[in-house]
Amino acid sequence: MKSIKPLLILFVLLLAGTLAVVYLLPYLKSEGKVSAEDRRGGTDMVLKNYGEDIDSAAALFGISPAYLKALCMLECSGKKVFPHRFEPHIYKRLKKVKFGTLPNYEHVTRDMLQDANDDALKNLASSWGPFQLMGYKCLLLGIKIRDIRGPQSVYYGAKWIDMTYGDALREKRFKDAFHIHNAGTPFPADGRARTHDPQYIQRGMKYMQVFR
Repeated sequence: MKSIKPLLILFVLLLAGTLAVVYLLPYLKSEGKVSAEDRRGGTDMVLKNYGEDIDSAAALFGISPAYLKALCMLECSGKKVFPHRFEPHIYKRLKKVKFGTLPNYEHVTRDMLQDANDDALKNLASSWGPFQLMGYKCLLLGIKIRDIRGPQSVYYGAKWIDMTYGDALREKRFKDAFHIHNAGTPFPADGRARTHDPQYIQRGMKYMQVFR
């Protein structure tokens, strides 16, 4: 028994070392690539990290660059690196669509999800990119999730905005636009916002003034 104990200790140490190499080291390396500047937010960081791409996309789709910059500030604070947001209630609905207990969710049908595993459903139920576009929106655009969180995230985000409520922006109905982006509907007639943050629209309008 005494002779086995040192072997067990050695095994545990080797196992711990292996796990550290396989899991911990890559994590530390990836963290090292992210600078404090990448995590810093603010209106100046919106301009630095996304300004040129936003101006190009706004000109291409004929929508307000000040609105897109304000939206970027609301959704990611202009940060270059930020966590995605997983929405459990959307995940549950997409799962129901996949297994046929819900006919569809917005434009998403069962056929679109037949090859989606659980991880894919979670990605579709998470928001990505500087405008925090929900993953399942990529199905409407005919692209992959990596496209709305990669180098072309501003372009595809602006394209979805143009397809969904671009007319409201061109008509300068900015309150409706902010409400559609956050809550899915134009600003309610009763004057009570349904946004997650009650001040979302007011903050957005103030940021638009800054970026003008």
